[in-house]
Amino acid sequence: MSAHDVKLFGDQIAASRLETRFARLKASSLLRLAIEDLYPGRIALVSSFGADAAALLHMVAQIDAATPVIFVDTGQHFSETLAYRDALCQALKLTNVIVAAPDAEVLAAEDPEKFLFASDPDRCCEIRKVKPLAEAMEGFDAWITGRKGFQSATRASLPLFEAEGERIKINPLVGWSASDVLKYIEEAGLPRHPLVAKGFPSIGCLPCTSPVKPGEDERAGRWRGRGKVECGIHVGALDAGSGI
Repeated sequence: MSAHDVKLFGDQIAASRLETRFARLKASSLLRLAIEDLYPGRIALVSSFGADAAALLHMVAQIDAATPVIFVDTGQHFSETLAYRDALCQALKLTNVIVAAPDAEVLAAEDPEKFLFASDPDRCCEIRKVKPLAEAMEGFDAWITGRKGFQSATRASLPLFEAEGERIKINPLVGWSASDVLKYIEEAGLPRHPLVAKGFPSIGCLPCTSPVKPGEDERAGRWRGRGKVECGIHVGALDAGSGI
């Protein structure tokens, strides 16, 4: 199936046909197909450089270290995450890391004290993460995510391919278990995010991420007690808009 064929199908049909045709491919083969054949020059990996990020980043680097990798710097990350990002980029020799940041004027108007997360976490995510990513994604036809089915009940039924507005979203690790990820990272000799050892199996912004207790979903520590399970980048199509 060529990229031209994919465009002809329409988003939802394209996602369904891709799923049917390539569902049996292992993650590394699926990534190579997407990067080299389906969307050459028009696909990006979006990475939070979180707990499991090294596995997917390593796979992509093995295929093409110049593949665009988008990191949204919300301005509220753990210092450990920023240091881990820099270390992984150097170790994997990633040459095209794009840092997307919130609009300074919007932050000054809506969150000058960096405390919006407490009163309106959805809006905080919108201006610090969703809008910057939407702007960074302009010009790409597809993107790769690191979501996995075991992370939470809301992600358990994720497909490999999703239609998202005019783009296709690819989840190559959706069928992996936590042990699969750990095994890959260990066998590849990759460093782990330093917060994993401190009880953080899923890592977002510092104000809204807490350690996870044994038996809880991996993402239970994200926005704990707020009735919120996603930042918004995986809810509906990304829309850069005005950011206001």
